[in-house]
Amino acid sequence: MAERPRIGIIGAGAMGTLFGFHLAASCDVTIRDDNPEVADGVERDGLRVNDEPSRPVKVARHARDLYGSTMLFLFVKAVDTLQALRAFAGELDPAAPVISLQNGLGNEEAIKTALGGAVAVILGITTESSHTIAAGHVRSSKRGNTVIGSTTASKATSRMVTDLLNASGLQASIVYDIRPHLWGKLVANAAVNALSALLDCNAGEISRDPNAARLAEALADETAAVAAALKINLPFATPWQYVTEVIALGADAKSSMALDLATGHPTEVDHINGAVVAFGRRTATPTPYNDAMVRLIRAREAVLARSRLRLHT
Repeated sequence: MAERPRIGIIGAGAMGTLFGFHLAASCDVTIRDDNPEVADGVERDGLRVNDEPSRPVKVARHARDLYGSTMLFLFVKAVDTLQALRAFAGELDPAAPVISLQNGLGNEEAIKTALGGAVAVILGITTESSHTIAAGHVRSSKRGNTVIGSTTASKATSRMVTDLLNASGLQASIVYDIRPHLWGKLVANAAVNALSALLDCNAGEISRDPNAARLAEALADETAAVAAALKINLPFATPWQYVTEVIALGADAKSSMALDLATGHPTEVDHINGAVVAFGRRTATPTPYNDAMVRLIRAREAVLARSRLRLHT
């Protein structure tokens, strides 16, 4: 019998749990999360999606528990990538790819900063949607699609990753150029994430409320204009129509940025709306709506931080 692939997953949040559950059907999955309560819950109860029976996985208490991984999936926030990977520098099998399905731009650069420029990196986007019920237990209402593209990994390695994902019951495919898909996802994230956080609402409320919808559409159009200035052909014709389709997949869930504000964790706004602003400056493309989102989120973070400080003094 062929040896089962050893899959390492960093981050046991909603997406790490969803992918880990599926991969555990045919792979030996080891998952690491810095939250001891989450790690304890996964170690005790395994991973579970909806009402399916839970699947046992190993829990990595130290980075070294993942050094022997066949491949390493990153499901941490973009702001945590460097910290999450520093302990792996020089320790991973050079043939083991690092797969990032994270939000925003700049993840490849952060991975290479942590692990060196020779690391095999695979970037991707997914329309899979899930939200956490309890540690290691998520609710997922609709089946999505995952698209990956190699940056420094071989085609054979990329094919191995997609084959594993498809065999696990997920839907995955390879594209030659991942940039249009990364920017397509950025269009949706820039339109929805910060708004959901500031309004403290589920994604579906944005498309139902005319004022929120108009602002989200402006954010999407602005992001698409920056992509056009970079000569990136987005995988859709109408940005707002695409955003509404993405919203429909996760209509009952708040954005991860809303959870970040609630818990005091640094948000990914600089990697999402902030990235749009940065590339807008580089291409002389106006981005006033995205700039406003960055400033509002930063202000909200500061206000909440001062409030928490007063509570503890």
